[in-house]
Amino acid sequence: MKLQYFQGNPPNFGDELNATMWRHLLPPGFLDQDDSTLFIGIGSIIEPGYPDTARKVVVGSGFGGYTRLPDVHDGSWDFRFVRGPQTAEMLGLDPALAIADAAILLRETPLPRPARGIGVAFIPHYESIERGNWRQVCKLAGIHFIDPTLPTHQVISEILGADLVIAEAMHGAIVSDALRTPWIGVRAMHRVHRFKWHDWARALDIDYRPQFLFPSNLRETWATTTGRSGCGARAVAVLDSAPAAPINTGIAHLAASSMRRLAASAPTLSPDASIARATERAMAAIDAMIRDYTPRCAAE
Repeated sequence: MKLQYFQGNPPNFGDELNATMWRHLLPPGFLDQDDSTLFIGIGSIIEPGYPDTARKVVVGSGFGGYTRLPDVHDGSWDFRFVRGPQTAEMLGLDPALAIADAAILLRETPLPRPARGIGVAFIPHYESIERGNWRQVCKLAGIHFIDPTLPTHQVISEILGADLVIAEAMHGAIVSDALRTPWIGVRAMHRVHRFKWHDWARALDIDYRPQFLFPSNLRETWATTTGRSGCGARAVAVLDSAPAAPINTGIAHLAASSMRRLAASAPTLSPDASIARATERAMAAIDAMIRDYTPRCAAE
C-alpha cells in the first residue's frame, strides 16, 4: 500500500505530517511502494487523477475544492473517514464518515518537547511565505513566527510551547486544537483555501469565525482583493519594485498592528468531548483498516 500526499517545494507542514505521523500508527511494512493500493492520508487530496485500477483507501483526507469532483462511486474507493461534513456532502458519502482531519491522530503519537519562550505565535499558509512579508510583520508585532516549511517535529514543538497560535495555515490550527493549544483562525489570504476550514471545524463542533488580518504587503493585498495569486512575474515586478517599497513598509506596520489586536482577542478550542470522541472514532477506523488490509500485505 503506497502512501499518497502532496509534496510541495518548499515542503508544507500539514502535508509533511504524512511522512512522520503514520509510522507511529501503522504496523511496520504496512506502507510500501505497491501502488495497486493507495493510502490517501492528510490533506485536501480527494481528487481525480488517481489510477482507475488502483484501490484508494481514504483515511481522514478532505475535498479541497481545488479540482472537479472525483467519481468516488466507481468501486475503487474505500472511505474509512473524511475530514468533515462538507467533504461527505460534496461526495455523496455517509455523514457518519465525517470524523475529523487525520492530523488529530497526533494525539496518539509521541510528541517532541515544547519549545520555550514562544508566547504568542503566528503560522502562515506556506504559500504566504513567498507572497507575503510575515517574518518581518511578526518581528514588528513582537510575535513568534512559525515557519510551516520547517521539519514537522520543530513546528509541533513550537505549537506545543506557544500560549496562543494565530493560524492562517489550517494545519497550524488543526494541530494546535488537537494538542490543546488555544488558537485563532485567520481568514486565508487567498480565497481558494477557505472551504476546507469550515469542513474541518464542523466535524469538531467548532464555531469557526475566521478573523481578518491585514495583508502583509502589496502582493497579498492584490491577492486578497482580486483572488489572483500575486505570484506572477508582472505582479512581482510591479508590487515588489523599489518605488513600492515605502508602501510595503507602511502595510507591514498596519499588519503588525492588526496582529497585535488579534492576539488580544478570545481564542478558540474545540470542546474537550468533541476532540476526545473524534480521536476515538478515528483510531477505531484505523484499527479496522489495519485488520482489513494486513492479510493482503502479508500475502504479498
